[in-house]
Amino acid sequence: MTYDIMLVRVQPGLTLQGTLDRFNADFDPDADLPLLRLTQAQRSEWDRILRRVSRDIGPVESEEYLYSLTLETVGPPGRVQLDYCGDTAHIEVAYRHSGPAALEVMELAYRIARIVEDESGLTGHDFEVDQPTRTGDPATAAARLSSVSKWAQHHLS
Repeated sequence: MTYDIMLVRVQPGLTLQGTLDRFNADFDPDADLPLLRLTQAQRSEWDRILRRVSRDIGPVESEEYLYSLTLETVGPPGRVQLDYCGDTAHIEVAYRHSGPAALEVMELAYRIARIVEDESGLTGHDFEVDQPTRTGDPATAAARLSSVSKWAQHHLS
């Protein structure tokens, strides 16, 4: 179970929600995931994202899978994972951070989201707290992460 932030390339003439509605309408839960087939422009976006996150944030581990490109932060304040698919991306943070640690990791997640937005043109939104990542407050996200983490530790441990 992870805290997820979504990034989407908003389709011309549509809002973020309209773009997501169109993606969801086309989703078939029984179909195989499509193989990753990035355009040269998308591959260049990924390269810029990877370089900038490494430069501005610190060391990352990166892998290429059949369905996405992935990077994970290495070291404190905790692992943040970015999966990039060209027209979509998402950021995952494990529900194990609370208090000040939650704020640190969510500030990191929002920094990564903003880098992705800058380098790719994708639009980020944190549906957990219903705020855009460009202008949203990581402290609001941290409060949500912290409360769910505490609940999970209490009820699932």
